[in-house]
Amino acid sequence: MDAVGYNNFMNYGLELNGALMIGIFALMGVVIVLATLGISRLIAPHNLNPQKLAVYECGEPTIGSTDVKFNVNYYLFAIMFVIFDVEVAFFFPWAVAFDALGWYGVISVFIFMILLLDGLAYAWSKGVLKWVY
Repeated sequence: MDAVGYNNFMNYGLELNGALMIGIFALMGVVIVLATLGISRLIAPHNLNPQKLAVYECGEPTIGSTDVKFNVNYYLFAIMFVIFDVEVAFFFPWAVAFDALGWYGVISVFIFMILLLDGLAYAWSKGVLKWVY
């Protein structure tokens, strides 16, 4: 085997070793999650009493019914805000490194903005942004 063939063989071995490590870590992650879920299932008590099922409001006695229906659109609007707020935060590093990125950075951010606008259009079409019904 010549030097080029040996180097290609060694690179293949390194790639295989890396893939094997990823597989082992993924398997370990699944085993750990399943083990902790199984252990908690065995240890946790299964006898629920009314005191445990009662609503707890910071030590204050509840007034009226505790089965109040909240409009889910408030929750969806808040989630949309968090998603878009975090995604807009990704623009700051891009703006700082704008000169160094060149056209690759411009095209990447353009694709990112298209995805953001697509998500906004989808939310708008589903009525998530409506306040009055």
